[in-house]
Amino acid sequence: MSKKKVDILLENITIEACAAEGKALTHWDGAVVFVPFAVPGDVVNIRITRKHHNYYEGYVAKIVTPSKDRIEPFCSHFGTCGGCKWQPLPYELQLESKRKQVEDQLVRLGHLTVPEIRPTLPSDKTIYYRNKLEFTYSNKRWFPWGVDPDSVPAEDKMGLGFHVGKLFDKVLDIERCYLQKDPSNDIRLFCKEYAVSHGLEFFDIRENKGFIRNMFIRTTDTGDLMVILCFFHEDREVREAMLDALADAFPQITSLYYIINKKLNDSIGDQECILYKGSATIRETMEGLTFRIGPKSFYQTNSGQALKLYTVARDFAELTGKEVVYDLYTGTGTIAQFVSRNASKVIGIEYVPEAIEDARSNAASNGITNCEFFAGDMKDVLVPSFIDAHGRPDVIILDPPRAGIHPDVAKVILDAAPERIVYVSCNPASQARDLAILCQKYEITAVQPVDMFPHTQHVENVCALRIK
Repeated sequence: MSKKKVDILLENITIEACAAEGKALTHWDGAVVFVPFAVPGDVVNIRITRKHHNYYEGYVAKIVTPSKDRIEPFCSHFGTCGGCKWQPLPYELQLESKRKQVEDQLVRLGHLTVPEIRPTLPSDKTIYYRNKLEFTYSNKRWFPWGVDPDSVPAEDKMGLGFHVGKLFDKVLDIERCYLQKDPSNDIRLFCKEYAVSHGLEFFDIRENKGFIRNMFIRTTDTGDLMVILCFFHEDREVREAMLDALADAFPQITSLYYIINKKLNDSIGDQECILYKGSATIRETMEGLTFRIGPKSFYQTNSGQALKLYTVARDFAELTGKEVVYDLYTGTGTIAQFVSRNASKVIGIEYVPEAIEDARSNAASNGITNCEFFAGDMKDVLVPSFIDAHGRPDVIILDPPRAGIHPDVAKVILDAAPERIVYVSCNPASQARDLAILCQKYEITAVQPVDMFPHTQHVENVCALRIK
């Protein structure tokens, strides 16, 4: 899409509504103008910086008159860290904006026929709700406008925190984050101070050199705590000294791992996670089920909302105990096991082999005998011969990644013709695209948005489909 840089100042413009990607919108010159960190009802001065074919992008240069709905952000990093862009927006308006986002994607853009979309299910916790965070070490800490990095002492250039939007090599040094419960903040601050005081080389993301590069913290409602430290190369004496210091300072860590990652990126899916101290897994519980979570395991990031999300999916499936259920993109088998007591048999399919190992282990420890799990690319596994071997599904539950489902998978689902489909999605745009295909044979009977990530624009959405 064509775009060009511009520099236009608009004065006394009223923000009209929330928009996608956490932005707000107004209109000028017959086109939409998108800006971040604004609230409907704000009267602002806008600096337009980009002109596209049919819309503009910019930022709020000044809030002339704040909206009556605007509230004070609670995080000192608001406006720099892009993680919680909707902090100035009251929570009830966040929920309605997410419902509207689902409506826009499914109805206005997707042209789908849907029943009345239900109000977004709220999260019981709006802060400290995440059970997993990743932080990056960088020797190029981000500094605000007007600060010359060359004038800053070397130790103050080191940062441990989140990447700054659109600047892949800059990291915002985090003092306090409101996403994960204690002792997450204390662990991060300890790890930074230890690395600085012991002269450990923070990673240079642009040059791909350094020693310590990133860390993961996973917490559970059961009180378990996993920490993973990632190093660029091995230095056993230095590495063990840091891991020992961390374990001594935080005896509540139940699972301590490390990774030697020599790649050009931070992903750990293809890396060996080495247990240094404690248990190999941490535990989470849900409705009497226990799920063991390893360093690579996928688990819904908001544990409390996961229960609500899966309950909606199970209700939409309308199970009587006689159905064969296919749980596609099953991950570690959480949905499969959650619905298993209401089904005759559940078949779970997932791309990641480690996740399938977790699913089988969890099912065994939970005493579940009517679940089978298979690993492989969905479009290669879910073929007619597989369905012939394992039985035609009465119900299919889908929970794919953000990109949605492959067209080949959609075709097999249509050919299998289950009575009901439950589509769980973290991306209503790709969901709408896939539903347009499935609606060749199905009608949408219910739509339920669920808020998994308060103060962000992200929304999970569950759709129930019934064969025509």
